[in-house]
Amino acid sequence: MADAIKVLLVDDHQVVRRGLRTFLEVQDDIEVVGEAADGAEGVALAGELQPDVVLMDIKMPGMDGVEALRRLRELDHRARVLVVTSFTEQRTVIPALRAGAAGYVYKDIDPDALAGAIRSVHAGHVLLQPEVAGALLSQEESGSGAGRAGSLTEREREVLGLIADGRANREIARALVLSKKTVKTHVSNILMKLDLADRTQAALWAVRHGISG
Repeated sequence: MADAIKVLLVDDHQVVRRGLRTFLEVQDDIEVVGEAADGAEGVALAGELQPDVVLMDIKMPGMDGVEALRRLRELDHRARVLVVTSFTEQRTVIPALRAGAAGYVYKDIDPDALAGAIRSVHAGHVLLQPEVAGALLSQEESGSGAGRAGSLTEREREVLGLIADGRANREIARALVLSKKTVKTHVSNILMKLDLADRTQAALWAVRHGISG
């Protein structure tokens, strides 16, 4: 399975990991390359196994999922992280997304939908269940971004539209014939001007305000 999506499972419940592995191993385009029982082990294995997608629980003993997400981002790891959890509270959702999660789904998700979610985040898309997106937009409305679209340059609007389409920096650079460093600067300026925390909030803001690539 040379072209399969390599997936790392990070969950403190062995039964959950076993269930996920059993289902995912029957998918032709997905390969489970490892399992970890907590965040610290997950970060270590991500460095060793170089997965494409990490399925990450949030509440785990020792290093939890949010801290593991922060560590992976600090290490500039290429893996996209899909949070798979039973926790629905906004106080859990928001920190995970701000820490760099590419998606957030619940453990009662339909198995086929989970496989689709893995493929989606691997392709560069931001994937949130409706109530999760609602929680994030609710917070954005309470104090950030609204009415500031006019502060963006035309190039920044183009970059924001491509973020909303789920494009990574290297894809944006290719599409707009820019260097990756220039794209990073544009992304930083967008987040600062709109007072947003991360790309996930930027993507949702763009969708809500009708900006697309």
